[in-house]
Amino acid sequence: MGDRWSRCNNCRRILYKQDILDNLYVCPACGFHFRISAKKRLELLYDNGEYKLYDKNISSMDALGFKDSKDYSDRLKEQRKKTSLKDAVLNAEGFMGGIKVLISAMDFSFMGGSMGSVVGEKVTRAFERALDEKIPVIVVSCSGGARMQEGVLSLMQMMKTSSAIGRLDQAGIPYISVITDPTTGGTTASYAMLGDINIAEPNALIGFAGPRVIEQTIKEKLPKGFQRAEFLLEHGMLDDVVERKNLRSYLICALRVFLNLAS
Repeated sequence: MGDRWSRCNNCRRILYKQDILDNLYVCPACGFHFRISAKKRLELLYDNGEYKLYDKNISSMDALGFKDSKDYSDRLKEQRKKTSLKDAVLNAEGFMGGIKVLISAMDFSFMGGSMGSVVGEKVTRAFERALDEKIPVIVVSCSGGARMQEGVLSLMQMMKTSSAIGRLDQAGIPYISVITDPTTGGTTASYAMLGDINIAEPNALIGFAGPRVIEQTIKEKLPKGFQRAEFLLEHGMLDDVVERKNLRSYLICALRVFLNLAS
């Protein structure tokens, strides 16, 4: 449709692209939340869009010599060239409402935001840095789950990240999990659901196994909206569902409560 027009993935309306951008990448007609990059997420959350990246030069390796239709090492090269990212997460520090905060933001454009050894390492480093500096941390998840090309090495990241969260909890340092569309598999089964509060954007797909697999396993038809943020909120799996336009102010308010700061 060219550079000026776009189609909403939900209501299918043709929209002026600038209207979507001005609305924080949310459809002005139906409220559908478009997927955004990790860099854009950081810009939207930090004061004045200013932040400093760290752990920038960590890259995945093909430790298993994995090959499907092509070598994993070749896939990594393609993804780095295509996205200009080293891997599927960015670690940053900056201020939100004047409060120093660490954020790990996942990027779905790099291999579906899959959690390999580098993603697990960087998220863990964010938790460890928060522990050392005694400042809160936020993880924004957007992931298809564990990266199959790294086999058991990717599954080990579930334990590693969860253990780091346990140390944060013991130290009383706030961790907020922000879950966006989609967040599935091993990411959901580890740090995405272990925040002091777990919040999601509207209609985000959140789950472990896919609906078809679950239906085949339990031999029942799943209810409408199953694995969507609103369904999970209704059934106690989330603490809140927050629109993107309100997310930054919501997080700042939550941080002030956790840190016992005067309003």
